[in-house]
Amino acid sequence: MTADQDQAAAGTRPEDTRQVFRSSVVRAVWWVWVAFAVANLIDLAVQGRDHISLVAALILILITGVMYVAAWRPRIIADDAALTIVNPLRDHRIGWAAVSGVDMREMLRVRCEWAGGQRTVYAWAINTSRRRQVTAQLRADRRARPRRGGFGSGAGGGLHGGLGSGYDAPADGFGAPRPAPATRPDPNEAGHVVAALNAHADEAPAASAARPLSTWRWQAFAAIGVPALALVIAILL
Repeated sequence: MTADQDQAAAGTRPEDTRQVFRSSVVRAVWWVWVAFAVANLIDLAVQGRDHISLVAALILILITGVMYVAAWRPRIIADDAALTIVNPLRDHRIGWAAVSGVDMREMLRVRCEWAGGQRTVYAWAINTSRRRQVTAQLRADRRARPRRGGFGSGAGGGLHGGLGSGYDAPADGFGAPRPAPATRPDPNEAGHVVAALNAHADEAPAASAARPLSTWRWQAFAAIGVPALALVIAILL
């Protein structure tokens, strides 16, 4: 996933920015499909003049609508005012005061609390498998584990173990262990998105928490429903 920072809408302070988190892989798949669909639609428009060509064109348009809803739409927008989660068919706008925590399950999870209620909202844009979560945790534990250096501290012990391929020359004196190099967070990791959103919620000014606003996006329904209906009509003709 990538984080894109854009200037806020005109009329806001110059320092106001927003971050957009979305999957760069899924976005690439979307553009590959668009190129494929456009090329085939052009070919059908030039060479196809029969009923089968019409049905094939409508199938391409229907799949494009599904790809638009499932691949292009999902994103997470963090601005100074609120956190917006754009899912395939529905948008959720959550004021930072109502965000009690952000973490990862199979999808990114935002826990919301306000006076008189609580709710959990999942973001389709950021997701990961259990296997990847376990791998990431093991990698983080390995980075956090102190590294050992000096003579006799290698896997084989003695001079050979100390000067083997795993030996790091001491930085602070003979036999002193060198601290592990600092690692920068990978902006493409789900953990970075979670940390960024939690930090944003912690830094938000104190305010009364309001109920999250959820809106169905009928454009998304139309992107799938209209070509699906046209395809059914074409098949029945």
